[in-house]
Formats: sequence, C-alpha cells, structure tokens
Amino acid sequence: MPKSRTSPFTRRGLIAAGGALGLVAALSACGGTDQAKGGAGESDKGAAASGSWSFKDDLGKQVTAKSTPKNIVAFTGTAAALSDYGVKVKGVFGPTKTADGKPDVQAGTMDISKVEILGNVYDEFNVEKYAALRPDLLVTNTWDGSYWYLPEASKDKILKLAPAAAISVGGDATLDKSLERTAALAKSLGADLNSKATVDAKARFEAASAKVREATKANPGIKVLVGSGAADLFYVSTPKTSADLKYFESLGVEFVIPEKLDQGGFFESLSWENAGKYKADVILLDNRTGTLQPEELKAKPTWAELPAVKAGQVTPRVTEPIYSYDKCAKILEDLAKSIQDAKKVS
Repeated sequence: MPKSRTSPFTRRGLIAAGGALGLVAALSACGGTDQAKGGAGESDKGAAASGSWSFKDDLGKQVTAKSTPKNIVAFTGTAAALSDYGVKVKGVFGPTKTADGKPDVQAGTMDISKVEILGNVYDEFNVEKYAALRPDLLVTNTWDGSYWYLPEASKDKILKLAPAAAISVGGDATLDKSLERTAALAKSLGADLNSKATVDAKARFEAASAKVREATKANPGIKVLVGSGAADLFYVSTPKTSADLKYFESLGVEFVIPEKLDQGGFFESLSWENAGKYKADVILLDNRTGTLQPEELKAKPTWAELPAVKAGQVTPRVTEPIYSYDKCAKILEDLAKSIQDAKKVS
C-alpha cells in the first residue's frame, strides 16, 4: 500500500527484535489462550450449538473460542467497521485520534471515548494494557500475510494472549470480497446483517458501484493517479495490490500504472523534482494522518504544476477504508462524481 510517515512497509525488518522486558509477568498472569485447531460450524456463523465460537480467517486459520468473544480488541479501522454493524470493541490499536483529540479518519463514526487506545501510531502497542483487558479476540486486517499494525518486536507476546483473526484487504482481495468477509466476521460476533441499516447500506453500496461504472462509460479516457505525499517523496501507487483499487478498476476506472515499484510492490517513490513523471486527469490523494494534504502540498512547486492540481481535480483517497457497506458506499459515490465531473487535462 502507499507509504505514509507511519507505514510499516517502510519499517518492517528494521524494528529491533525483542521488546519491553517487564511484560513476561503480565502475560503469565493473564494466561495465554492458544488458538485451538479445527472447530465446528461454518466460518461466517457465530456460536455453535455447544456454545463454542469458530471463524476461519483470511490467513486460513480456524480461530476458535469457548464462547462468542465479548472482550474484543481490534485495529482501529476494523473496529470502526465492526461498530457500524453494532459490534463493540474494548480496545483499539492504530491511528485513532489526532493531536487535537478528535477522531482520526480511520476511526469513522466509532465513539473513541469508549475504547482503550493501546497504540495511536505504528509500532506502538501497550501489551500490559492489552493483557489487562483480558481479551477474547484480536481482529485486524492483512495486506501481505501478516497481522496489520502489530509491532514486530511484540507481536509474539500479543498473539499469545488471545486468538487473532485477520481479514484480507490486499493480495487477491477486492473491495467487495473484503466487505463480505468483514460482514461475515461481524455476523459471527452477533451482528444482525438483516437489520434495515445494514440492508440499506449494502443497497447503497451496490448503487454507488453502478454509478462508478456509469461515470467511466460516460467520461471515457480519464486517467486516475493514486498518490501520497511526504516531505521528500511523492508516492504513486499501483492499483494491483489493494482491494479498493482493484475493485475500482473492475468498474472501469483507468489508473496510471507506475513503472518501477519499490520493494513490497505497492508504489513507486518519486523525488518531488520528478513528481510530474506521470500525467493524470484526476489525483486520488492519500487522506491518512501523517501524509501531506493539499494545503501542505502548496509548498511543493512541482505539485502545483501537475495538470490535475491546476484543474482542481484532486480527490481524497481513503487509503485504508473502513470495510463496512456504509462507509464504502460514500467512497464510491465520491469517486463516481470525481470521474463524472473530470475534464481531460493530461
């Protein structure tokens, strides 16, 4: 995925091994819960007749518990998606609140005052606080087969405390499939997928998908660049590795394809002197905390010279979507309008 100042893809492998030494006692006192093998019931169902709970996650693991988990800890964006389905979590990790105390974009409409924030940036996870929550389940996403936002130095300690489930948002995943899998997990945790709010949100998502398809047909040839700004570099993402971009492409969106991907295969990094290497009609700009936004980018002369910027055709990209139909419908509606209104300037 595109790099931000808090992205683990630029730091994984550089983090020192080990971790905080004083945690062994806390882990032992809480008592680890290893993932049991096997498990009854289908992957999207909750408690079985025996009262046990089972869910097969996107890492291929059958995650089980003696009963439906109640003390849930999740990556902030995943917690926000579960919240949209009525599933509450006790703790979160990942970008949750901004410096002024307001909810981060990845928190969505979740009430962050009612959750324990275990870490607010990458490589920050308070294992002692996590243990104190006596977690039944940890939930996050996965881009590359790893647990998103779990620090390398402490992930083994974290994973000993409770079963963990991951939903794929990269690799072979597409937005619609990631939504289905998140909804299935929510259902297993007690969500009612037949509620009016959920049914209406799904219908809105499907209608929004149709709007994008219609917009690309009505305004063909519009080239879309997916970018992320940092102090020294401008990152151009490939649509081939992210669930949302692959889905947009299936709806007819024409993306700029970077030629030389960095290690990891998510983006090409360009110096600001070379920010104009690729011509585009619309720029989808990374909206995450820690990346440069349009006001900050005004200080970059080459940014101001990009044709899409001159034309005012820059749209925020929700780089890490909240995988609920409610939140993703809005993303598609905004994308459809951007393409529909765009003028060919490249």
